[in-house]
Amino acid sequence: MSFSPVRLNHAVLFVADLARSERFYRDVFGMEVIAREPRANAAFLRLPRSGNHHDLGLFGIGTGTGPRRRGIGLYHLAWQLDTIDELVAARESLLASGAYTGESSHGATKSIYGADPDGNEFEVMWMLPREAWGEHEHAAPIEHLDLAGDVRRWSGVRTAGVVVPEEAAARQ
Repeated sequence: MSFSPVRLNHAVLFVADLARSERFYRDVFGMEVIAREPRANAAFLRLPRSGNHHDLGLFGIGTGTGPRRRGIGLYHLAWQLDTIDELVAARESLLASGAYTGESSHGATKSIYGADPDGNEFEVMWMLPREAWGEHEHAAPIEHLDLAGDVRRWSGVRTAGVVVPEEAAARQ
């Protein structure tokens, strides 16, 4: 028996310095802290256009352990954007914050990679329209990302489905 989620609802990360991680996700992703739980040294954050209660939970555990690299456990989270234009802006933001770690094309998706101050890796991606997946329907290559070429072809094309408009997000 199986079940079928729609998309990642939220992620929870253990971080060394809660305040530093809050600043990072506010400054780079534009998230807002919507709740704090002092007894657990935790904060819950929401993306500006999200209709979700929270998209990210952060639990501060101190600096006793360093960032895990390629060990057993979570590798990265993928945050989906609505347009390829937003991927360009995400890349610029990650570069400016020193969090950029790479980029690639997976055929049906175009991806930028980064890491937060604790080394938690993440992917920020845009998905081609379903009808354009073609040979990539059942493949996920790791190829060079031609972001400029993809912007020329796909600028303005929305593919994330229903998102909360920016005006509505500003009211939340």
